[in-house]
Amino acid sequence: MKQELVYQIALTMVPNIGDVFAKSLVNHFGTAGAVFTAGKKELQQIEGMGKIKINSLLAFDDFEKAEEEIRFLSKHNIRSLFITDDDYPKRLLNCYDSPVLLYYKGTADLNTEKIAALVGTRNQSEYGRSMCERIIEELSAEDVLVVSGLAFGIDTIAHRAALKYGLPTVGVLAHGLDRIYPSENKSLARQMLLQGGLLTEFKKDVIPDRQNFPSRNRIVAGMSDCVIVIESGIKGGSLITAELANGYNRDVFAVPGKTTDTKSEGCNYAIKNNKAALITSGIDVIQNMGWEKIKKKKPKIQRSLFIELTPDEKCLVNILKDEGPMHIDDLYLKSKLNGSAVAQALLMLEMNGVVATLPGKIYEVN
Repeated sequence: MKQELVYQIALTMVPNIGDVFAKSLVNHFGTAGAVFTAGKKELQQIEGMGKIKINSLLAFDDFEKAEEEIRFLSKHNIRSLFITDDDYPKRLLNCYDSPVLLYYKGTADLNTEKIAALVGTRNQSEYGRSMCERIIEELSAEDVLVVSGLAFGIDTIAHRAALKYGLPTVGVLAHGLDRIYPSENKSLARQMLLQGGLLTEFKKDVIPDRQNFPSRNRIVAGMSDCVIVIESGIKGGSLITAELANGYNRDVFAVPGKTTDTKSEGCNYAIKNNKAALITSGIDVIQNMGWEKIKKKKPKIQRSLFIELTPDEKCLVNILKDEGPMHIDDLYLKSKLNGSAVAQALLMLEMNGVVATLPGKIYEVN
């Protein structure tokens, strides 16, 4: 197992490969170790694996650095989560550009039933602070895991409020777990390890360079059921996270503000352009996501008679019949169909009354 972990870490270090191709290689060969033992002819069978990528993989030999990383993980009780591990965040796994390997320290279940990301400006107003705290206080009724980026501003307020109201909270970092940035949040981070955790794709010695933050944002968006934006400029990183969430088929919510307030300009823009749904409370989020502990089922659409289903549609219907209501991300994983095929099949099934959609992108057979 240790040797396979060496290969897993090494795979993230090979130049010119990246997460997308790394996942293709693992899907083809089964393990990271098998990727490194594959020959040139075998690698050439992978679509998109050109000469540069193949040569980079065959020439790689810096396994000592991977072993050094393992010693660091062991010393600090940090878990590695590879894409084939059961504990890898399943919501994130469905995103095409998800990290092939994550590092995690904490107690929170990254695959818990309800996960919400809260993001926003680093220079919040009193309005932003109070709205963030209110939303999290109301989310506490549903045992939601709160995710954010441990940055100044809304991120810090969200983490602190989650701790205050008894919710687990995970900070996704733009650097390795050998440091905390900003340093002022070290005490907060220690508390989060007992009631949540810290997650990153970056190895030790990686500092919080500017280019790391968009990468961090995709993890925040991808591992969550929804993203809630509380105060953001029109070009803020929070809007980037919201855009990523929309691309991952996540629900996006935004808190509106005054039209003259630059701190709310991004939220108002997202709402106006149908990139986010308007909310003013955590209760709005709970209702939109269908997270109420006592749920009322939507009335079922009359099913069309004598429908001839396509193979993709049959596959999805059979899964829903066997396993019951299911989130769209789980349908992707169970069916092993690509995203566009699942979306098209679900659309036709819903139009014909074969399946119904519930809040939070949950589907069930009528």
